Order: sequence, then C-alpha cells, then structure tokens
Amino acid sequence: MKLWFNLLCRDIESQMRFYAALLGWPEAVHSRSPIYRALQHEGVQFGFNAPPAYALLGLDERAPDAAAETVPPVTAYATFMLDTPSAVDAASTQAAALGGRVLKAPYATYYGQWQAVLADPEQHVFRVSSHTLPPGA
Repeated sequence: MKLWFNLLCRDIESQMRFYAALLGWPEAVHSRSPIYRALQHEGVQFGFNAPPAYALLGLDERAPDAAAETVPPVTAYATFMLDTPSAVDAASTQAAALGGRVLKAPYATYYGQWQAVLADPEQHVFRVSSHTLPPGA
C-alpha cells in the first residue's frame, strides 16, 4: 500500500518549496499538473492542490472564504517521523526560518517520542517526531 496525502492550498508552488526544503523530499514530477504539485518519498506522495481542486472534487461548498483572515480550524494533521530527536529540533528551527511557525516547541510525549507541533506558511498544522527521546529528557 502507498499513501498519498494532499493539502488544499492557496499557493501550491510555495507550499511545495516549503516542504521540500524542510523534508528534503524530491518533487513527484510525473504528477505535476496546472493545479497540483507533489513531493514523494518511500511510497508516500505529499501533494498540494490549488483552489480549483475544490470544484474538481465536488467540494465547492467547503472551500474557505478567501476574504476571511481567521486561522482555519484543525481537522487533520500529518506527522513526519524523523530519525533522531536532533532532527526534530532542526526541523522546528528550519520550519520557522522558512516562514512556518512553531506551535509547540520540541517536547517529550507521554508515549516516549520527541515531538514538535508546527504550522506551514498557509497555517496547515503538522508534527515532526522521532521514536526516541534525547538524553536527559
């Protein structure tokens, strides 16, 4: 099985660049279209749909109001499992430097992972996590 996960975005090019820089994943060039860009890595395709995708998918009624400047509610989020706690720390710093935000700085979870909660430049929430804790945490 493969997983393809898509975000509906205002600017698919800048969103793809943000995540490509953060994750180091290459573009899935074969999937490129006028309203779609994607990154791929180990059986996962992480895609970015432009606003016309709402109509294409029959979701016109659920498209956000372009004039509204409120932060959208969080109804889903991706978690990117990184190899080490230091990679989580680095991704948090890099996300902020790339125009995203750190919503919750790296911390030890009750289930033994080192994790940070972040937002991309369009305010989509995601996590970066590692299966291990740093020394002393």
